[in-house]
Amino acid sequence: MTAYANLAGVEVGDGFPVRLVGAINVSPESFYQGSVAATEDSVKHQAERMAAEGADLLDIGAMSTAPYLPTEIPEAEEIQRVTWAIGIVRGVASLPLSVDTTRSRVALAALDAGADVINDVSGLRRDPSMGEIVAKRARGVILMASETAPEARDPIETVRGFLEESLQIVWRVGVPEHRIVVDPGIGFFRKAALPWYDWDCAVLRRLGELKTLDRPLLVGVSRKSFIGQLLGQADPAERLAGSLAATAVAVVNGAHMIRTHDVGPSREVVRVAEALRSPRPA
Repeated sequence: MTAYANLAGVEVGDGFPVRLVGAINVSPESFYQGSVAATEDSVKHQAERMAAEGADLLDIGAMSTAPYLPTEIPEAEEIQRVTWAIGIVRGVASLPLSVDTTRSRVALAALDAGADVINDVSGLRRDPSMGEIVAKRARGVILMASETAPEARDPIETVRGFLEESLQIVWRVGVPEHRIVVDPGIGFFRKAALPWYDWDCAVLRRLGELKTLDRPLLVGVSRKSFIGQLLGQADPAERLAGSLAATAVAVVNGAHMIRTHDVGPSREVVRVAEALRSPRPA
């Protein structure tokens, strides 16, 4: 089968250019402080810059999901942050918007405010009400694999298992296949039987094995801690070069979408990696 999805008008999958998702964080607790937009002007600037640099979709996060940080905030605060940001972005950019949340009430508020797509790092496995909201209201969903039990040993089989579980949830509630993209969850497996940075490297190395899911793959490596571990860079601000290297590998190995804090540099890397992974049209 050919992997294909349509996220709020953005066609993704085999035969389409690799799409770029620009990450806008309005969560001060985020792991990469350089990505945080804390004022109306900074949100506007990020959205305008990412659109100008070639983003296909913007992803707004109002509560950090980094699994190694204490990031939980009250639901009401997440709703306030995300609806505030959506209102600002909608005023300056016409791109489709996704919202990075695991909470159904936040998702509903975001969709009411003008979001199009739900990006759930729990793969709809945390909140039982999320599936129905996605099915009834969203124009697409991104399902991510994330750790729920320690001591996993096979990165790809573990990731595949979680994603298959999430796919069963969305199919059960009636989400059409063409609205679904999957994400292997780089950075979200911290308690496996092998070191977490080796896990992330193994997933990227073997990414092509996830083609059996018949779903487009989104990969997010931007500024993540496995890069810092490999390069001895504690500060995410130092990790651009490593992020771009990992992005190129992800594209060569089959990624259909790249989520990034750095749309301009990532776009150049993605276009070159695309050309190298398959023959260019005559």
